[in-house]
Parts: sequence; C-alpha cells; structure tokens
Amino acid sequence: MCDDHAMFADSLSLVLADAGHVVVGVAYSPPELLPVLRTRDADVCLVDLRFPQGDALQWMPRLLRAAPRTRFVVLTGYLDRSVLDAALAAGVHGVAHKGRPTGDILAVLQRVAAGETVVDQAVARGGAEGARPRGPAQQAARFLTPREREVLTRLARGESTQTLAKAMGVTRSTARSHVQSVLSKLGVHSQREAVIEAARHGLVSVETGEWLAG
Repeated sequence: MCDDHAMFADSLSLVLADAGHVVVGVAYSPPELLPVLRTRDADVCLVDLRFPQGDALQWMPRLLRAAPRTRFVVLTGYLDRSVLDAALAAGVHGVAHKGRPTGDILAVLQRVAAGETVVDQAVARGGAEGARPRGPAQQAARFLTPREREVLTRLARGESTQTLAKAMGVTRSTARSHVQSVLSKLGVHSQREAVIEAARHGLVSVETGEWLAG
C-alpha cells in the first residue's frame, strides 16, 4: 500500500488485513515504496496516482523493475480516460476509484491478484464530466449533527472513544452512541472505515482532522 496521506494508507492497510490479506508493507511515497518492493514479496501493490514527487505512472518503470512479479493497482480520484489509457500502457494491472466503497476496492484487488486486468467501472465511464461520484459518505455528511461531525474529526485524528469522551465532556457510553450513529450514517462498520470514507470524500483533512465539508 502506498499513499502520501498516512492516515488513509494506515487505515486502509488495516481494513485489508481485516479482510484476510497479508499487508507486507506500507509506504508514503514512491521513493519509500521502492525498497519495500525489493525486499518483500508482494502479489499486488495498491498505489495512489498523485504524489508531490510526481504521479505514480512516472514511477512505474522503476517500480516494475524493482518487483517484476508484482501486479500494480492505481488508486485515483480523477475520472479521466486519458489517465486510464496511460495507466494501462504503463503496465498497471488495475485502476480503482477512490470514491468507491472499500468493498469495491477490495474486489478489484482480489481480481487483479487472480490474474485479471481490472478497471473500476466508475473510472471506465468517467472523463465526460470528470466529476467525482457522490458516495454514501458525501450524501450522509448533510445529515451529521455538529456533535457527530466533531466525533468524526476526532476519529480522524486517531482519538480513542475514551479520549474523545473526555475531550467532549460526555460519558463513554454517550461517546460510543455518537460513534455508532456516525458509522450508521456513513454506511460503514468500523471506525477505521469511517476515517477512510471521510478522507476519501473530502469530509475531513487527513493531516489535521479539520472538517472540510462546509
């Protein structure tokens, strides 16, 4: 797993592990990814498209040389047909959209690991408008109460239920109730998935935990 947003990368790696995958390494940039690929046997590598050091496609020749048996899946939030064509031409085996539910991304990884070349249909249909599809998290954000938004931002900062209960001046049972309400409204089953969905859809900042959705 390689993504420059550490909270997103770490959280998604835990979800992958919970789903039965063995995560052999997490990196936060293509330069960090290279030694991981050289020293650890990875069947599939999920790598974000955009990095400050350049996009993943520019790094693909070096990544493929470092791990010729690894199959690469690019994760993107850009619905652009030219990006899709460039990814496949660069030797990528799969393209998944960041706006899709976690289960859909896992399905792409599983199919790529089985030997398929897979393009998420949200990406395949993209390019005409270039708009990111509204997922359950974005739709649900309108119905989160101010208290629930605060809970979500605190979860994004890595706070435990006990810590956020103390910070918010409520009991742990009340805090757990707020957390469960957030999970239900976002359509997820764990706090990690809630953070991933919130970060993916731009609801909170993965760097500061700040609420961004207005």
